[in-house]
Amino acid sequence: ETSALSDSFQAGLLAPPVYPRPAAFRGWPGPKVRRSGNHRDVALWQHEAALQRTKALRPELYQRYVAHSNPEGEHDEA
Repeated sequence: ETSALSDSFQAGLLAPPVYPRPAAFRGWPGPKVRRSGNHRDVALWQHEAALQRTKALRPELYQRYVAHSNPEGEHDEA
């Protein structure tokens, strides 16, 4: 039930990158925030990563997200 809420495109953005366990993979430790254990910070990081990924890979989807997120025309160029 909750997985549908976090699926790619559910929020109008592409999914953020996914990192494997253990935290270090092939000598690369991955983002520090992902290892912090702070769920709020991880959620904020995931949202920012999804924004950046959508902006880079699907600019039309990003523009639609920005337009719906800021109905008063205040665009957040994240």
